[in-house]
Amino acid sequence: MEKHERTEMTTMTSCVNTLQADGYTENFIMKDVGLEAPTAQQLYTPEEIKVDSFYRFEGESDPADSAIVYAIAAKDGVKGILIDSYGAYRSDKISKFITEVENITKRDNHSKEEVAEVKE
Repeated sequence: MEKHERTEMTTMTSCVNTLQADGYTENFIMKDVGLEAPTAQQLYTPEEIKVDSFYRFEGESDPADSAIVYAIAAKDGVKGILIDSYGAYRSDKISKFITEVENITKRDNHSKEEVAEVKE
């Protein structure tokens, strides 16, 4: 993913617009059974996606305005955005799902490091 100037990503709207221009066009929805890509008509488990990047935005006058934007890529090539509140108003479903994705990524990266050490 391209690196963007900080000024391009100062608002949630500019962030979403920039990510969409980079190909993150799906608007993911968190369901009880996984992450849904409505346009692609696909449902994903934590093992099937990775979080390419995320951006946090804090409300200037109200903490309830805080949000986090996830840029997500699925193993089948679908790329999109998932938006959640940040802090006390966050979605427990999204938080749990993203935590599972992060744990899988850490485990996979750790396994790759072990394989690299064995080859050396």
